[in-house]
Amino acid sequence: MSVIELLCDALRKALWFFSVIIVVVAVVLYHLEDPGSTKYDSMAEDMKTLEENFREENKSCFILGASGETGKLLLREVLERNIFSRVTLIGRRKLTFEEETYKNVVQEVVDFEKLDDYAAAFQGHDVGYCCLGTTRAKVGADGFIRVDHDYVLKSAELAKSGGCTQFHLESSRGADKNSSFLYLKVKGQVESEIEALGFDRFAVYRPGVLLVDRQESRPAEWLARKFFCALSTLGSNSMSVPIQMVVKAMVSNTLLQPENKTEILENKDIIGLGKPAEK
Repeated sequence: MSVIELLCDALRKALWFFSVIIVVVAVVLYHLEDPGSTKYDSMAEDMKTLEENFREENKSCFILGASGETGKLLLREVLERNIFSRVTLIGRRKLTFEEETYKNVVQEVVDFEKLDDYAAAFQGHDVGYCCLGTTRAKVGADGFIRVDHDYVLKSAELAKSGGCTQFHLESSRGADKNSSFLYLKVKGQVESEIEALGFDRFAVYRPGVLLVDRQESRPAEWLARKFFCALSTLGSNSMSVPIQMVVKAMVSNTLLQPENKTEILENKDIIGLGKPAEK
């Protein structure tokens, strides 16, 4: 048998083994999931009315992290639903948009290392969305903490001082300030510290693996997304979520009036609120 034939045979066996793992994990997750619906499942049909009422309040918002995958789709969702009178992007550089849809978007360029000098950029907004984030692999442990904790927390502080009443934070499934894993620990810490700021409303979104094709090359994330995409086709939604559902859930949730000042939306909550309305 030639080397090529040996390689092909090994690849076929690897793909078969990988397929078996996917099926097994999907079955396990299916039995672990709570089959019941979430409290957000029945709200989609009321969104049009909620949008109309919210639009009349003439509110404004800002978005942090609009150059990232979640942020750029969140911006599009906000503009398409047209619920804010003013939309502002706060970032380290000005973004270029060619579509007419973006013509009225305001952009504030800031230095995240000196955010106190840019406090004015955070003033006068009713709602804040934060999609800032990076990875330890990309910038190292210290860089990850600086972006996902320091930048996010300082932005929230300035927003609160500037009059913002709602703050919506994209976090991560498993976030826990007591975790032994740096990523989850930092996510949990910043959640807790922003909650302590006392926003009138603070919403945390903890999606699982985001199903999206990134422009950046992250081989490990690419493999994970392919794996969880396969799981989703087999009926499991406890571990992953399409990024479009995340941004839809964030905007839809803005329109609601929850009982508690702080709410945490886990992956299934995001799916329940972010799924398209039935026609």
